[in-house]
Amino acid sequence: MRRLIKFAISLGLLGFGIFWWLTQPVTLPDQAMAGLTGDVSRGEQVFYASGCASCHAAPEAKDDARLVLSGGKKFPSPFGTFLAPNISPDATHGIGGWTATELANAMINGTSPDGAHYFPAFPYTSYAKASLQDIADLSVFLTTLPASDTPSLAHEVGFPFNVRRGLGLWKQLFTGKDWVLTGELSDELIRGRYLVESLGHCTECHTRRNPIGGLDRTAWMGGVATPDGKGKTPNITPAKLTWSKGDIAYYLETGFTPDFDAVGGSMASVVLNTAKLPASDRAAIAAYLKAIPPVE
Repeated sequence: MRRLIKFAISLGLLGFGIFWWLTQPVTLPDQAMAGLTGDVSRGEQVFYASGCASCHAAPEAKDDARLVLSGGKKFPSPFGTFLAPNISPDATHGIGGWTATELANAMINGTSPDGAHYFPAFPYTSYAKASLQDIADLSVFLTTLPASDTPSLAHEVGFPFNVRRGLGLWKQLFTGKDWVLTGELSDELIRGRYLVESLGHCTECHTRRNPIGGLDRTAWMGGVATPDGKGKTPNITPAKLTWSKGDIAYYLETGFTPDFDAVGGSMASVVLNTAKLPASDRAAIAAYLKAIPPVE
């Protein structure tokens, strides 16, 4: 019996050690961004392409107030309610003390400066494909925005989903740098793919998930019920989105549909961002949406 107990303890310690090793947070090499210089103008475009204000501005913020990234917006899910943190340049309550590499670790690896896993309500599964130059540019632009001393609020997530260490295994399953749209692509489609699949993280809302929260790539952009159960994010593959590329680009600029309807809901915030992108980027997004496989 004593030997059996010792064996069980040893096996348990071994299992815990393997779990701890497999779930350790990943970070970039210290010199990963050496030699990269951020540019404010380019960073502004990355900011709007990435939709930072849509999540991190205060709820109901309008116009210039959307540039105060004080956080507080709630995101309900089957795993609990996540609250967007303060990512303004405030050194105490925001990310004013972060380096560009720390921002890259957060966006690409979902790892905080103190080495903890972020919940994937922060769309690092999409940002994982962002270029380091774009993140360097974004880092510089974020420092130009107003600081807010509003403390970040704690997520409302219960056990066992609040055990962040387990996210290390989840990340290995669902965080990757492989593209969905592949093959011989034009420069416009390559740009559209980057904007949609990475920076714009459109799939985070428009693609259904499996029971443990991973994106179902077989239903890419095929629509899904909203987390609150009160509506549905539409199917925007060619099976349902029959607008022309010009119609899509115009919608992303103005918020008006070909049927003379106006954008509403959470998509209204997205259009506020895409309207500030170059026309070529909106055209690239439209081309991508017409090129992805239809989901019936």
